[in-house]
Amino acid sequence: MFEPILRQYRRLDSAFACAQTALLLAIRLYWGFQFAQDGYGKLTHLSRVAEFFASLNMPAPATTALFVALVEFVGGILFALGLGARLVSLVLFVNMTVAYLSVPDDRVNFSHILSNPSDFYNATPFTYWFAALIILVFGPGWIALDTLLRRAFDRSQSS
Repeated sequence: MFEPILRQYRRLDSAFACAQTALLLAIRLYWGFQFAQDGYGKLTHLSRVAEFFASLNMPAPATTALFVALVEFVGGILFALGLGARLVSLVLFVNMTVAYLSVPDDRVNFSHILSNPSDFYNATPFTYWFAALIILVFGPGWIALDTLLRRAFDRSQSS
C-alpha cells in the first residue's frame, strides 16, 4: 500500500539531490569568480588597498593587502574548481568575517546578526561570507575536482 508513495518519494529525493549538486556548482562558479575578480582587483591596486587598510588601523597594511588579495584571487579560483573546497571555504569564510569586523559600519552590521538581521545581510561582505559558509558546510558537490580526485584515489587504493 505504501510502496507507490515510497517510490515517488525516492524519485523526488533523487531529483533534489541532483538540484543540490547543480546549486553547489553554481555557487562555487559564480562566487569563486567574484572572489578571484576582487582579489585580482586588489592585486592590481595594492597601494590603494594598503592605504584603505591603513585607514582602518590594520597591522602591516601593505603586507595585509597582499595577503588578502592573494587569498581572494587564488582562493576564488580553487573555490570555483572545487579543489580543497572545504579548507578554501574556511579560509574565505574567515577572510570575510575579518572584513565584516574591520570596517566600522560592517562591524555594527555584524553585531546586528540577531537583533536586526537586515543590517547583517545587507552588508557588502554578506553574500561572499554566506557562499563560503554554504560550501564549507555542504561541501563542493559531485561536480568538483575534490570529488574526481577522491574517486581516482579510491580506485587506486582498491586496485
